[in-house]
Amino acid sequence: MTHSSISQGNPRQKRIVRTAMGAAVCIAVLAITATASFAQSARGDFTVTETGRSYGSLQSAINAIGNRRGTIAVAPGTYRQCAVQEAGVITYVTEKPGSAVFERKACEGKAALVLRGAGAEVRGLVFRGIYVPDGNGAGIRLEKGSLNIANSWFMDSQQGILTANDPGGRIYIVRSTFSGLGTCENSAGCAHSIYTGNYGELTVKESRFERGQGGHYLKARAGNVTIENNSFDDANGRATNYMIDLPAGSRGLIANNWFIQGRDKENYSAFIAVGAEDNLHSSDGLRVTGNEARFVPVLRRSSVFLADWTGASIALSGNALASGLKQYERR
Repeated sequence: MTHSSISQGNPRQKRIVRTAMGAAVCIAVLAITATASFAQSARGDFTVTETGRSYGSLQSAINAIGNRRGTIAVAPGTYRQCAVQEAGVITYVTEKPGSAVFERKACEGKAALVLRGAGAEVRGLVFRGIYVPDGNGAGIRLEKGSLNIANSWFMDSQQGILTANDPGGRIYIVRSTFSGLGTCENSAGCAHSIYTGNYGELTVKESRFERGQGGHYLKARAGNVTIENNSFDDANGRATNYMIDLPAGSRGLIANNWFIQGRDKENYSAFIAVGAEDNLHSSDGLRVTGNEARFVPVLRRSSVFLADWTGASIALSGNALASGLKQYERR
């Protein structure tokens, strides 16, 4: 049929042709849209960099790596999902620190990210609003293996990081923020900004602790600690306890940190506590040096910078302390 015969045909024939052409256009548009949607779905937000394959969930990307070493690049966005790493050594990273947020979702009633592989590294992620019924909801629950964290945020949850025991493991945290964490209002006892079990080594550097909502800012049962160049700002804390609690004793270094104690305290008797619960580790040789500690402006009270239940040989030197703050007390 020629173009002229169509134009000269009867009206009904013209309508049939126009309808067929319109249907074809609609089918083409739908096909293009479906293809674009499929491509977006196939792309996903979690890319295993070693293979270039992307997945729609973090758990799927973790499962794809399995018992190997791999890196998962997380696209910017806010995610209501959680994941469990059972094996392997995995790095979780986002291109722009702070752009990928995991919130309000905990796996196994524990955390947004539950880790029990050989090791993990977290760079640039945000964990926010994690709550579970027993009061121990955390951004990260570390059950075994070593962990590195850099440029990450833990916010407005029951806990930031909670770990089990792994005496052969090591934890390294740098340039990260812990804000609005902790509680003592649940049956499981107090939660804290960071609470590590009996790990071999814990390092926390160049990080900020602020606005605690109960418990301690940093509680660690690690045998050796390095806590250096951090700020512990309790000015807007609520019902908080110690800034640093080493309840089982520990060796190592606490140096060049800045502490300010706020008004609203559950326990303001000390800034740092050593061996308050047991003596799992010797504290001989622990060095506490070059720190600055004071109270919020206008507040006048008596407290102790370091309270010691161990009687160990602890070296304190060069600490700048506010009036009313005693450097050391044996308890």
